[in-house]
Amino acid sequence: MPTILIVDDDKVQRMISTRALEKVPGYALEEASDGKEGLERLMNTKLPVPDLVLLDHYMPNMDGMETLKAIREFYPTLPVIIVTANNELDEAIIFMRNGASDFITKPFSPERLRISVEQHLKLSVLSSEVARLNRKEKGRGQFSDLIGHDSGLMECVNMGRKAAASDISVLISGHSGTGKELFARAIHGEGLRAGKPFVAINCGAIPENLVESTLFGHEKGSFTGAIAREIGKFREAEGGTLLLDEVGELKPDIQTKLLRVLQQKEVQPVGAGKAVPVNVRIISATHRDLAEDVAAGRFREDLYYRLNVLPIHMPALAERKQDIPTLARHLLQRICASERRTTLPAEEKAVQWLQQQPWNGNVRELENMLYRAVVLADKPTLQAEDLMALASHSPSARPRVSNAHYVPLLDAEGNARTLEAIEDDIIEATMLRCDNNVAEAARMLEMGQSTLYKKLSGKSAA
Repeated sequence: MPTILIVDDDKVQRMISTRALEKVPGYALEEASDGKEGLERLMNTKLPVPDLVLLDHYMPNMDGMETLKAIREFYPTLPVIIVTANNELDEAIIFMRNGASDFITKPFSPERLRISVEQHLKLSVLSSEVARLNRKEKGRGQFSDLIGHDSGLMECVNMGRKAAASDISVLISGHSGTGKELFARAIHGEGLRAGKPFVAINCGAIPENLVESTLFGHEKGSFTGAIAREIGKFREAEGGTLLLDEVGELKPDIQTKLLRVLQQKEVQPVGAGKAVPVNVRIISATHRDLAEDVAAGRFREDLYYRLNVLPIHMPALAERKQDIPTLARHLLQRICASERRTTLPAEEKAVQWLQQQPWNGNVRELENMLYRAVVLADKPTLQAEDLMALASHSPSARPRVSNAHYVPLLDAEGNARTLEAIEDDIIEATMLRCDNNVAEAARMLEMGQSTLYKKLSGKSAA
């Protein structure tokens, strides 16, 4: 829930402000008796930074203007609302020029205060989101874009910052939805190639016959359908970073060609007469255990060691449940702002319920549930009962059926069924279990998405 710090030397005025804001469900209120105490609270690194400061003008020792200037030095975007008995326009202009978000004169109505607080909290969330999207667009993602303070994630962040300081190859592992691409963007954005292209490609989603041309490019007319020249993802990322997402899905022949590119630092476009040099940093990501794939002969050992110079494992959300309250609050604020709704704070029991869930889909699943909760909300707060009702209708809540029901080995006459028929049943059962999510089904089947698409297309054609 949003935290509001009320800084005022007048105990009665603090009480008036507190009572006005207590009527809004979901606000956490803190108090400071003067500017110095307020700054000490803001600079306390053991506590999260408040979301908004309600700052009195006239205070002993350190008045509102001094406090505002000190706040702006360390927190340039933190919303600060000035409260004063002086209704002079010139005074208001001076405060606004020094970074105040709003200027309220005493005596004020509770509604005036609540509206100002609500508007500036919403504006702060939108500004943060716009800044994040701008950083993403410009290839300047930051580790601060990752939400969470659990030791497991912070260990990854520390490793990521070290990786950002060099051009070392990084292999990010972790389940779907744990934020591997966001983490890769942060390594790029805080690294030596910040501001240069960041290109992400899902290796499992490219049709098998187009993988080579998609990665390395092709000349016009080099194969059927090549109606124009394409430079490929490696050359798109020239000078920057190429994220090879789901790199474990690449077939052996492409693995061999990728290894050559990494060794020679040049690509050979399909149909081209000569190779083209490239200057690209490689970050790879996978949900698979590539060491196991190497042992099983499914992944080249030399390519594995070339990609896995610095391994970083992203923990599943279930492994960092302490982060869920902070993460849920951040997501709710962002979703409410994007949907142009008032803040929907989660009640304590709702947060506890969120922490108890397995979240097999990780952050992505949590975000989807909260999005549905915001859209369907008809109460001022998010309650545990609302989340339970949503969960009861989610695909993950549906009863699992036994494999034997879907995949009989014998036909009605007792004869062995064909492997193709058995495979069709396995795919059908897996797609049902995943609520027709092809990416999740491909992960469970340990099959490339492009391969699964082909098999599904073949079934529909039949």
